Amino acid sequence: MASEKREWSGWRTAAERALYGPGGFFHRPEGPAGHFRTSVQASPLFARAVAELLCRVDEALGHPAEVALVDLGAGRGELLTRVLALAPGLPHRLGRRLRPYAVERAERPPGLDGRIAWLDAPPEGCAGLLFANEWLDNVPVDVAENDADGVPRRVEVDLASLDGTERLGDPVDGEDAAWLARWWPLAGGEPGLRAEIGRPRDAAWAGAVGCLRAGLAVAVDYAHERGARPPFGTLTGFREGREVRPVPDGSCDLTAHVAMDACAVACAASSAAAAGPGGGLMAQREALGALGLDGRRPPLALASRDPTAYVRALSAAGEAAELTDPAGLGAFTWLLRPVGLPHGVLGP
Repeated sequence: MASEKREWSGWRTAAERALYGPGGFFHRPEGPAGHFRTSVQASPLFARAVAELLCRVDEALGHPAEVALVDLGAGRGELLTRVLALAPGLPHRLGRRLRPYAVERAERPPGLDGRIAWLDAPPEGCAGLLFANEWLDNVPVDVAENDADGVPRRVEVDLASLDGTERLGDPVDGEDAAWLARWWPLAGGEPGLRAEIGRPRDAAWAGAVGCLRAGLAVAVDYAHERGARPPFGTLTGFREGREVRPVPDGSCDLTAHVAMDACAVACAASSAAAAGPGGGLMAQREALGALGLDGRRPPLALASRDPTAYVRALSAAGEAAELTDPAGLGAFTWLLRPVGLPHGVLGP
């Protein structure tokens, strides 16, 4: 009997092909929203919060003639579409000065607002707000796992089996080994411990921030920090709203939580411009609260005084509560990197 054909690859290469290659997940006609729900889809209040943050950046920049809003990992342009709908009501005629950029490796969707520039990389030298919502988790990374002797080895996945079969490959070495030692130590630990090697994400975030001449860069994602890394990693798949086994066949999203503290340090080390005040990490529930979202129920007195207004306020409070729920979307981490701003626009 002929032996079964195998085609082994590290997870970074496999995910790159499965997500962004011909016929890959992000090229599927239904788009990412057909498989998972982000804060953008959860409520228009999220776009209102982003618009408020954009206004604060504009204020800090002194109302320049042109203000960029760069949506990094734009999906089908949902966030920019909602912000543009709010543009006529933004102060200081910001709507007229706004330059929206969608950065995505998929094709431009039909019917998208013509004011939105569709790019495959962030524009260079712009000033404004760069917002990367659930982008870093889709920057492919390799996976490491300790063997029986506690040696971290690269995890390889079989591209031919279409069921996510894995094996352990060569020991992790070079810059990836140095990254693990600093940010997610495995060496000498128990067999089976796993880590996602976040070095490509560090570089991707530093590169994105480097495109800003002035303004604020924000990355929003499920994340973890060095003191509380998940012992078996977080690589998983999503298909049609359900978590599934990660299989690099283009049928599902492939995602892993982000070592956001490593991204922050890598950006600081590579940036020629010093970070301004107000940078760092904060939970989404804190960030959205600082931007005016309130998940508390409206006062019952409003129900008798103006029932219609009460129903509207109650609906908005429910949506805000979902966005700020510490057991759900509120658990996202926001990484803030100001560039050339004279004062903070969010948080301390």
